[in-house]
Amino acid sequence: MRIKLLSWNVNGIRSAVKNGALRDIEELDPDFICLQEIKSDEKTVPLEITSLGYSAFVNPAKKRGYSGTMILTKEKPLSVKTGIGSMQFDEEGRVLSVETEKFWLINVYFPNSQRDLVRLDYKLEFDREFGSYCLELQKTKPLIIAGDFNVAHEDIDIARPDENRNNAGFTNQERNWMTRFLDSGFIDTFRMFNREPGNYSWWTYRFNAREKNIGWRIDYFIVSEILRKNTKTSTILKDIKGSDHAPLSLEIEFP
Repeated sequence: MRIKLLSWNVNGIRSAVKNGALRDIEELDPDFICLQEIKSDEKTVPLEITSLGYSAFVNPAKKRGYSGTMILTKEKPLSVKTGIGSMQFDEEGRVLSVETEKFWLINVYFPNSQRDLVRLDYKLEFDREFGSYCLELQKTKPLIIAGDFNVAHEDIDIARPDENRNNAGFTNQERNWMTRFLDSGFIDTFRMFNREPGNYSWWTYRFNAREKNIGWRIDYFIVSEILRKNTKTSTILKDIKGSDHAPLSLEIEFP
């Protein structure tokens, strides 16, 4: 059984739909779709999304028009979990998990540590709490984690590393946490297949950055180590527009 998963920070689900995101999703025909930063709740998600033939689950932020995560799945999950059990993070709708027979799928939208690192401590606390959540959940089934981690892990993951050291998303603290998280039993699937520079998933809207490919790789598909051999492809769909992020595709095969 081979399954295809799609992950995409849409930077507002309604604007993404207007920009043609549905057409791209339908053409890809994934089994699971993880959307981050939807900026909507159940009442304001475009009807076009819910008419695609998927079961839809939403974890909105308490604040309207902010953050939020969504999972669309062709198969009805065994269970659904919203949040990680911490009120200060869960009110921002950053984590949504669904359980299938073979694995847990976690959709996550990490906080941005922001200009002047005003939210770095909040981000690092979220990092720790999320890591603990994953390790606990992994005791039951392997994990597939999709999302915007808001960190470029290594120099290869950013177009201009020297200019961005200690800027939000490229601080030593954030990058070191990512290293520790992966070392705790997880795989950055994209780097299983591609060790080349110049592969990014986010570009600022300014300065024609996307056309010049001045970007950051901050979106990831992460899997439990036990799923390494099951992982068949992991790609960045950089030619698909509709957001300042490119969607990611992952294919995993189960016996």
